[in-house]
Amino acid sequence: MGTKLGDHMRERLGTFGLVAPSIAQCAVGSGVAWLIATQLLGHARPFFAPIAVLISVGIGLGQRLRRVAELVVGVSVGVGVGDLLVTRIGSGAWQIALVVGLAMITAVLLDSGALFVAQVASSAVLVVAVLPGDDSGGLDRMLDALTGGVVGLAAVALMPASPLTLAAKHASGVLDALSTALEQAAEAIEKRDADLAAAALEEARGTQSAVEEFARALETSKEIIMISPMHWHRRARLARYETAAEPVDHALRNARVLARRTLAALGEEHPPPPSLADSLREVSEAALLLQLELGAGREPVLARQALLAVATRQRPERVGFSAGVIVAQLRSIVVDLLRATGAGHEETVTALPPVDGPAPG
Repeated sequence: MGTKLGDHMRERLGTFGLVAPSIAQCAVGSGVAWLIATQLLGHARPFFAPIAVLISVGIGLGQRLRRVAELVVGVSVGVGVGDLLVTRIGSGAWQIALVVGLAMITAVLLDSGALFVAQVASSAVLVVAVLPGDDSGGLDRMLDALTGGVVGLAAVALMPASPLTLAAKHASGVLDALSTALEQAAEAIEKRDADLAAAALEEARGTQSAVEEFARALETSKEIIMISPMHWHRRARLARYETAAEPVDHALRNARVLARRTLAALGEEHPPPPSLADSLREVSEAALLLQLELGAGREPVLARQALLAVATRQRPERVGFSAGVIVAQLRSIVVDLLRATGAGHEETVTALPPVDGPAPG
């Protein structure tokens, strides 16, 4: 119980470490946006300014620049529709229903993005329900939204999270999942244990979320580097993660197929040979080596060499159908990981032996 609680606390603290910069950006940015709107622009109740900071910065992974654009335009449309109708029909239950419906129809016709539609609707509601007697016009509210959006981006630029820490954490999650899938399949083959193979398959099927999180983290990291001059010198290191992202995704997909064929192969007359388990482990270790080299900011030369060593090993003779599929999938994973190290397609194909020649195994 104590160990699980400690692990949970460490995980929570790790998560807090990642989002702490965004919390600081939201807190400081909200205060600055309010100050600018009240003191410089002379707005009495600049409600949309701090709200715009919260939406544009957020504490999750996403596209801030798009959020700011959707926010400003969304507020403009929502406020415009709300102001126009409130002056004609007043405020109340049926007025809110009418304004929200018309605002959302307008939003969907302009842009189907969920944030945009929600922002238009909420802005219209605020105009009808909260601010109908406000002396400020729609233009002032649009300026408040723009102010908050710009301040939010400035907060990201001047108080940035580390883009490499973010990318490295989520890349490690994907490569750890790949390494674990291969290691578990190797253990199942070595022990000829179908239950282990079934457990490996079940775990491998749940790895897609790690890939999606890595993709979102990479987009956020690229955006931080683009916005913040403090991180421009890290573009080359982040580019290595960009190079690895798609091939590693493909490798993990192939690992799922490999896990499924491992389970099938253990029920056949000719189970996979133990030498295949050795090759699986070597590729698993190469994936971890790739993770370490990317994290250290180095060209992943050692991982590439380890993968080529597996690729040129002699193919085992007389394997069953499913074992043959495992060999083919392992070869595909090697190709994917070689591409993740930065090797070009032509270089990778040239380095690998023909399909009917030596191969992983």
